[in-house]
Amino acid sequence: QGQFVESGGGLVQPGGSLSLSCTVPGFTLDSLAIGWFRQVPGKEREGVSCINSSDGSTYYADSVKGRFTISRDNAKNTVYVQMNNLKPGVTAVYSCAASKRCGVGVPHFWMWGQGTQVTVSS
Repeated sequence: QGQFVESGGGLVQPGGSLSLSCTVPGFTLDSLAIGWFRQVPGKEREGVSCINSSDGSTYYADSVKGRFTISRDNAKNTVYVQMNNLKPGVTAVYSCAASKRCGVGVPHFWMWGQGTQVTVSS
């Protein structure tokens, strides 16, 4: 096992978009569910989205439904989240982790990455 490496974060204006990606160098992800999580300083980590390996089914937190899209490219061993219409005043670290399936709690995920920071501000 390894650790996720996330990229794509940065500063974006409210209403803007960002695309984040994550991978684990040297470790094949295609048999695992992959989740995106975010953590605001001082708050608990929350699940944002998840994609299963078996059928590619996806899950989204209510707060991001209709705005975020998760996808995976097994050939590139990479999972993405496209974030549109980002809300203002939110700075969070987005990170990836793996699990056997989506729909389980945070403790059931592993290989947490350091994350990539997303700041939504004008």
